[in-house]
Amino acid sequence: MNFALPIEGICSFGKYPICTDTHALDADIAVLGVPSDVGVGFLSGCRLGPRRIREASTQYGRGDVGFYDPERDDVYLAAPLKIVDCGDVHLIQGDLDRSLDNIAEHVRRIAASGAIPAVMGGDHSISIGVGRGLDRFDGLTVIQLDAHLDWTDSREGQRHGNGSPMRRMSEMNHIGNMVQVGLRGMGSSGKQDYDDARSYGSRLITAREFKERRIEEILGQIPDFEHAYVTIDIDVLDISIASGTGSPMPGGLDYDQLQLILEGIAKKGAVVAFDMVEVAPQYDPTNSTTRIAALTMLNFMAHILKAREIAA
Repeated sequence: MNFALPIEGICSFGKYPICTDTHALDADIAVLGVPSDVGVGFLSGCRLGPRRIREASTQYGRGDVGFYDPERDDVYLAAPLKIVDCGDVHLIQGDLDRSLDNIAEHVRRIAASGAIPAVMGGDHSISIGVGRGLDRFDGLTVIQLDAHLDWTDSREGQRHGNGSPMRRMSEMNHIGNMVQVGLRGMGSSGKQDYDDARSYGSRLITAREFKERRIEEILGQIPDFEHAYVTIDIDVLDISIASGTGSPMPGGLDYDQLQLILEGIAKKGAVVAFDMVEVAPQYDPTNSTTRIAALTMLNFMAHILKAREIAA
């Protein structure tokens, strides 16, 4: 089979087909960009994330033949599985609330079609919109991979910033269990926020705990679920691996640790949506962060769909 060079053609995610009409989806996974950083209070730039992740992903396009993994001796994401790129959500300049509504509507339509939304941010506030759009799933488990707790109630009355998505999701009637993995760092969040997260029942796993225990032990702390939404903040990775983000932190996970936890999550139940947020390309002149984001998305897609195939 002949492959077009990565530099050729329209820059879709993984060089997958484009379907910008979310009313007419026929796909297993639908990639959706949200180029917004209106929710950021300090270093901006995450609005450039979706475009640059797409750009990096074109080098890994394999089309219908899928990907062969020599470590597992298996093929992933091959036909007849279908992945499409739905383009970007329309955002209202300076209007975070209406933009979140638009995100929710797109995610809701993708989920209603039976496809899995794979959302590229954008800052972490976009996950509020993603969470809203998954209201067809009652008792939805939310698993967060992040250096930060993101349980801030408000900043001067702003309740939808990038430090608040987990608290806002805890207030949604369809959200059930929460697990938050990779937490670390002084100043990440206040004690009251941690107390509130624990009171909700969220299972909090620090990066140090993750690294001191076997991956099987960490996965054992994540309850089995019927449906789950996984939100991945790129800063869950160590600053030496992923510097292209607005709040990089030392002491984070390495690439293999992130892939192993995602593979394990995919085997625990049906992952019905995930996002990759907080990629700010301009802070990483090596472009490593965008490549890591693209490959993490492809790997997670592979394990989600393989687990679904096995379960069927």
